[in-house]
Amino acid sequence: MIYYFVRYCLKWLLWLIHRPKIYGKKENLKLEGGVIFICNHQNLLDPVMLLLTSPRVIHFMAKKELFDNKLLGALMRSAFVFPVNRRTADIKALKQALALLEEGHAFGIFPEGTRSVTGDMDEFEKGCAFIAAKTSAPIVPIFISPSSYKFGGRLRLIVGDCIYASEVKDALPEGVKLVDALNERMEKDMHALQAELERQTGIKLTALPEKAGAGR
Repeated sequence: MIYYFVRYCLKWLLWLIHRPKIYGKKENLKLEGGVIFICNHQNLLDPVMLLLTSPRVIHFMAKKELFDNKLLGALMRSAFVFPVNRRTADIKALKQALALLEEGHAFGIFPEGTRSVTGDMDEFEKGCAFIAAKTSAPIVPIFISPSSYKFGGRLRLIVGDCIYASEVKDALPEGVKLVDALNERMEKDMHALQAELERQTGIKLTALPEKAGAGR
């Protein structure tokens, strides 16, 4: 399968090129059973970068348009990727994600829904929070440095503490929905990871464009 080809044949070449450096709670990459890995999204290689650093096989979802090409679709399915319709609440894809978690698999998702064009994180969509609210699987936040994709850049990522939907539910303020609270918690933790990675590396990790007319 494509996944195993990349993992066992190309992994060491990619490892030498990107020289991964992992900060934070590295042990959370090895969690057993159903687990949700969330990550910021800025490059098509993000899933490959997670493959390089995680000992777990990670199942991802990707926009269904990518599966319109039969060859590409077959390759993606062989790499444990399944389609999702991003234009609507795709119940089939959500059920598939929940089934994977119930079976004890690792599921990877990019809560922003699409790649950031600024290097900074976009607002999170609520699909990930909905999945997390329906399962007891822990959420493991991961932040990848945008500089990882520069020519000759080193892959730097940081792994955070687990987020448990049950703990968020227990501390839920009156009138606040669990999905909203989980979404807010994930965004908060991801921004905290970004700040911590900046502190540890001394590298500014945002790449926001200058606003037109700024300073005038």
